[in-house]
Amino acid sequence: MKKYVSLAVLLAFSTPAFAAPSYLTRDGMGGYVVTYDYTDKAKTGWYVGARADLNFWNWTNNYSSGENFLGAVEEYNRDEFSFEPVFGGSAFAGFRFAYFWRAELEAGYLGYFEDADHMAEYNLQIPYAMANLYYDFTNGLYLGVGAGVAMPIETIDMLGYADGSDRTRYGFAPMIGVMLGYSYELDYNLVLDVRYRLSGLTGWHHRIDGLVDMDDNRFWFENEVNFVLDNSISIGLRYEF
Repeated sequence: MKKYVSLAVLLAFSTPAFAAPSYLTRDGMGGYVVTYDYTDKAKTGWYVGARADLNFWNWTNNYSSGENFLGAVEEYNRDEFSFEPVFGGSAFAGFRFAYFWRAELEAGYLGYFEDADHMAEYNLQIPYAMANLYYDFTNGLYLGVGAGVAMPIETIDMLGYADGSDRTRYGFAPMIGVMLGYSYELDYNLVLDVRYRLSGLTGWHHRIDGLVDMDDNRFWFENEVNFVLDNSISIGLRYEF
């Protein structure tokens, strides 16, 4: 009899196939309870999402007009804009790899700004596209860097003088940024994303020729935009597959 008991114990410890699966537990009456957690399903690493932004722009406009404008000589002026608030947004898609890293493509709109005086009306809007790289910490915080291109659309209306033929110009400006954010998991697939980004883009130049004032004097007008610094605070959602 002892030989049979010893053989049964040996088989129990030496045969893994006889072990109960992890989702099976025993109840108090000697039966089995089957449990399954849906979060056991592994994520693919891919995700998509969108953000709403409050942006604060900082930049300088250097503009000048040619001789004979209302009988005046050529003059140069400078307008400085500091922390001008505008609203924007973005959509993005990315992939998580090596546990803590994320690579992301982002397409967005930094916002729309307008300014006017008795002489002219100035409008500026900035779409952009960036590639981002993030590192996620275990406490939900993350850091990131990004690089891409902004495509500023600048419109200058010389009120009462411009014929509108070339008042709008489309620019191209390299753009870089650094990010600090926080992710909070609302459920297994849906994540709340809060982000601060400090970004900058190079300037551009816009010139309008062939303008005529009320005295039939022909003149030109040009504007040079310096480096644009943007502080962006955003809140968004991302869906992880």
